Amino acid sequence: MPNDTRLVYSTDPKLNQKCPKCKEVLSECTCVAEADPKTTKFIAVLRMEKQGRGGKTVTVIDRLPKNELYLKNLTTLLKKKCGAGGTYLMDGRDGVIEIQGDKRDLIRSILTAEKISHKG
Repeated sequence: MPNDTRLVYSTDPKLNQKCPKCKEVLSECTCVAEADPKTTKFIAVLRMEKQGRGGKTVTVIDRLPKNELYLKNLTTLLKKKCGAGGTYLMDGRDGVIEIQGDKRDLIRSILTAEKISHKG
């Protein structure tokens, strides 16, 4: 099938399968495949940001695998251990976790305990 056409109707069940994320037909799906954190090798980068946040300090963990379940679980663990709020983002090509406050030392020890290589 050429790329400039769109499937309108088909009785073939293989062509009618839909992507669970974007609900498009699989042949037209534009979702990016999530990286498996156990098989991909990565080094998390820690940094502290203050600019553009109204003077508030935020600890940022960057270059994590872009896997939503992994980021959600790691964010929950870090928020509980640090006793602070935070969020995860899947912008760009990497996953990012933001924890409120300057918690770099505590986050380093947690990442070491979880056997996640890190720098910064």
